[in-house]
Amino acid sequence: MFESVLITIATAATPLLIAAIGELVVERSGVLNLGVEGMMIMGAVTGFAVAMLTGSAWLGVFAAILVGAAFALLFGFLALTLVTNQVATGLALTLFGLGLSGMLGESFVGLPGVRLGAVDIPVLSDLPVVGRLLFGQDPLFYVSILLTAGVAYFLFSTRAGLMLRAVGDNHTSAHAQGINVIGIRYLALLFGGACAGLAGAYLSIVYTPQWVENMTAGRGWIALALVVFASWRPWRVVVGAYLFGGVTIGQLHAQALGVGIPSQLLSSLPYLATVVVLVLISRNRRLTMMNTPASLGRAFVPDR
Repeated sequence: MFESVLITIATAATPLLIAAIGELVVERSGVLNLGVEGMMIMGAVTGFAVAMLTGSAWLGVFAAILVGAAFALLFGFLALTLVTNQVATGLALTLFGLGLSGMLGESFVGLPGVRLGAVDIPVLSDLPVVGRLLFGQDPLFYVSILLTAGVAYFLFSTRAGLMLRAVGDNHTSAHAQGINVIGIRYLALLFGGACAGLAGAYLSIVYTPQWVENMTAGRGWIALALVVFASWRPWRVVVGAYLFGGVTIGQLHAQALGVGIPSQLLSSLPYLATVVVLVLISRNRRLTMMNTPASLGRAFVPDR
């Protein structure tokens, strides 16, 4: 029983972690992309559709990554090239993604999907408690951990990561040093969009292999909150993702046990927890400002 609960928590946390780690890189470059929810839902419908039509879950995953990156390019063109307001552009991208996914996915509602199978490592996956938890998960679970480790190494141990953080902290000074601010932000956006698309594919190919309109159910917004919760540090995102994953699974188990609390209130717990955490963090201004990229959300035009 305990092992099963831990596995379901890991499954619920993985899409949050993937989406949040991508958005962390985007925000470290100084760009605020509120379109994560829209990119996730487009990744979910694209991944499901391609996997079902081709019979290959991996093709669905790759298609979702490409769609997420394409939506990120659209955001980049509007916010970086045309210098539109980043907040408004992100919100518009989310609304566009939600509407387009509903239209494209209408014919796929109720159809059985293709599930990405779990990894089975002989002997190790049979170990008590940790066997299935560490050695019997789906491949994207391991991808999420590798992404986190890779981003942490990239940001704090490479010259390219230092340049990206320099762009996010002071894009004017970075430009004066000869750094291509817009180019770096485009690359960061592509990575973040690909991660959001991958997170969406996880929902429709691994978590519940089916297509349901609005199936992201606000996870993109939680991923955005996780970045702030983690104060823009990759490994803290892991803690936050598993904390929120635990809250999500906890309310499901509470409903199954017939706890005398309205199911609607229980279902709102993950989002209520998000609001509470953000309020607590915002009360500590020093903690909020400590790692916040100074140029976050600020437009940059090289010739000005």
